[in-house]
Amino acid sequence: METKRKLIVGAGVAAVLVAALTAGGVRLYQPLMPRAQADAAVAAQATAPAALPAPRGLPDFSSLVERYGSAVVNISVMQTVKTGTGEPQFRGFDENNPFFEFFRRFQIPAPQGEAPAHGLGSGFIVSPDGLILTNAHVVQDASEVTVKLTDKREFKAKVVGSDRQSDVAVLRIDAKNLPTVKLGKSEDVRVGEWVVAIGSPFGFENSVSAGIVSATRRALPDGTYVPFIQTDVAVNPGNSGGPLFNLKGEVIGINSQIYSRTGGYQGLSFAIPIDLAAKVEDQIVQYGKVTRGRIGVTIQEMNQSLADSFGLKKPDGALVNSVEKGSPAEKAGIETGDVILKINGKAIGRSIDLSSQVADLKPGSTAKLEVWRKGASREITVTVGEVKDPKLAAGAAASPDGGRLGLTVRALTPDEQKQAGVTGGLFVEDVGTNSAAARAGIQPGDIILALNSTPVKDVEQLRKGVAKSGRRAALLVQREDARIFVPVDLG
Repeated sequence: METKRKLIVGAGVAAVLVAALTAGGVRLYQPLMPRAQADAAVAAQATAPAALPAPRGLPDFSSLVERYGSAVVNISVMQTVKTGTGEPQFRGFDENNPFFEFFRRFQIPAPQGEAPAHGLGSGFIVSPDGLILTNAHVVQDASEVTVKLTDKREFKAKVVGSDRQSDVAVLRIDAKNLPTVKLGKSEDVRVGEWVVAIGSPFGFENSVSAGIVSATRRALPDGTYVPFIQTDVAVNPGNSGGPLFNLKGEVIGINSQIYSRTGGYQGLSFAIPIDLAAKVEDQIVQYGKVTRGRIGVTIQEMNQSLADSFGLKKPDGALVNSVEKGSPAEKAGIETGDVILKINGKAIGRSIDLSSQVADLKPGSTAKLEVWRKGASREITVTVGEVKDPKLAAGAAASPDGGRLGLTVRALTPDEQKQAGVTGGLFVEDVGTNSAAARAGIQPGDIILALNSTPVKDVEQLRKGVAKSGRRAALLVQREDARIFVPVDLG
């Protein structure tokens, strides 16, 4: 449910007056200028960027809400949850609440076993015969789903299908001639445009909030492949699954997550692009499940330091920090340290671009990747596999030798390599204060697996590699269950 998704005029007038006075001044004194200066002034005006259109005041959302609000529904869910703790249950009281201690002392412990739980969410009707889109987490583990319309009619809903990876679910109710929303194209969404959310925050049905698009193609650290639309629209528990509209009245996203330290809205909300959600809906309705492509790599975002380390002019592409054994990527020859620049001719600006495009590929099809490796680009053809249950690779952490890095390292024993699931690698025993490694965030206990794209097997190999590096180097480090390339400024 929503609670577990904590994972987000006067000056204008003055500016117009200043612009008017400036423009008037040029025209007023232009006849008195020397010819050359006058020509230069005219040329400067001709080449100046076009002025932005004058603001027309705040938009009015009332027509949009009046037309499409009836297609937004309230979703009530019954679940069965385990209560096996035997501890007193007093939800809703903060520890600072003066009644907290009273209830803690005198409330009877809850019985162990199973108990019903109630949850709320939102959704929207996409077909007149009762097809509804919402979030997968809204109806997860539901024993009963009830959909309530704005005219107060209620229907028992069937979960047609649910896809946790994209967090999209499809419901159906037995009804005809229902009001529907109009779907737009999330690929046309522009940062800064106005958007409107309709949903049931805290159970307040058909509540409307508005804001602007803060970013597009936003990758979140939850491991999904979804390129979220980030907004500053107020979204709270109960809004999940509701539509995000543009000013044309088109749904461009499904409100899904917030980033918050309190559990409530704090200015960061995220929506699933409707283009992606529509594809998931089509597969669920036609096949009863969702299939998506995979190639078997874990990747990370490039930055300028990493680009410099790998000899790239711009920090574009997706950096491969591990290749799954036996995966399509390994069979195709993709290596740790490769930077994937294009897929099927489409440039990869951010790592999320690769994730979402690979997921769109049909399992069994082939994809052409443009890969940057050791200062040169090459083309690799990979046969796309199918995503199954996500697995996390085992690992540890890593970091370089002393000298320019400021580290004390040693080779891993065979038992340590087996436990960490690595071949070779160096164990970081100590990191010098204010050293290059310390500034990069490397810690004792990390395991250094590679320098740039070259695997590291002993201390001497690392020392020689660092000596040959320029101002920057990239270390592949494993820490606990994560691997990541860390850019190190060697000075």
